Amino acid sequence: MTSRRTVLRGLLAAPALVAVGCAQRMSTTPAGVLNVGQISNSVAFLPLFIAEKKGYFSDEGITLGERPRLGTGAKVAAALKSGSIDVGAGVITDAFNLAKIDDGTRIVSSLVTEYYVDIVVPPGFDGPGADASLSRRAKALVGRTIGITGPASGTEALVKYLFGSVGRNAATDSTLVNLGSAATSAIGALKSGRVDVLAFFQPIAQQAEAAGVGRTYISPARGDVPSLRGALHGVTFSTRRLLDRKKKEIVGFQRAMGRALTDVHESPGETRALLGEYLKSSKPKTLDALMPILVKELPRSPAVDEKAYRTAARFHLDSGLVRKVPVYADVIPEALRK
Repeated sequence: MTSRRTVLRGLLAAPALVAVGCAQRMSTTPAGVLNVGQISNSVAFLPLFIAEKKGYFSDEGITLGERPRLGTGAKVAAALKSGSIDVGAGVITDAFNLAKIDDGTRIVSSLVTEYYVDIVVPPGFDGPGADASLSRRAKALVGRTIGITGPASGTEALVKYLFGSVGRNAATDSTLVNLGSAATSAIGALKSGRVDVLAFFQPIAQQAEAAGVGRTYISPARGDVPSLRGALHGVTFSTRRLLDRKKKEIVGFQRAMGRALTDVHESPGETRALLGEYLKSSKPKTLDALMPILVKELPRSPAVDEKAYRTAARFHLDSGLVRKVPVYADVIPEALRK
């Protein structure tokens, strides 16, 4: 069996597509440095924190430069296009949106292979119970004010998909409120009644439950949405031009991410402690609820599984979120496939 190191070396020889679309700058960072921007401190990006905290990037000769939390996937994509970050951490929706204007878009790492956005409602929500059919629960969202992180996000994508599954249009049959990515804003909006429902990344649902202000109503990661089971969702992504300049750094980055993902599965006690550092304001009850979920939805390897990619692609096409998705072999460098 080919070793991980040998496989990753193949990235240096991976073919590239010619980028098109709006103007794009090269990386603004020096050799050996990677600027990594992410949407928020959602659970998808815990492996980045683990790799940084345990010195895995340093072991690979990589210095992490700017580490901005950019709030939305659209801002992550814009930062990639400008060259101010080298790698973006977001969801596959963000990568697909970037690919619309840049066919040099590349997915680098698989971070989560379940759709980790939850529909969260207040404890006294007047819809059907959590044991009702998905169709009945989706219909109960019609006419509600729903908090999302922002437009063209993975949070909006789930809402649109659920509404479409019952023949409704989220844009006209609900009120979508852009809350940004801060947990305090999201939970505060639900608690105050500013929104009736949240569609938000983990750990918002678990934090809301621990605080007694919300409960998980629909959870794809729990298996509530059969068509989304095993879908590639959390990813790191970049562009061909940035990767061409940072080939060696990306090889090291991928090795470090692999070590972090291994830790999640093989060192649960240590991972639980690091999760507490990562989600500083979370209660122990939240962390305890998250640990078994993380083991289920974080892969053991950052290599991108084709089946998980195709499941995500089908969801985006069937829901009308995108009209076209990149071919797996075009958007995933050969050395990063599974």
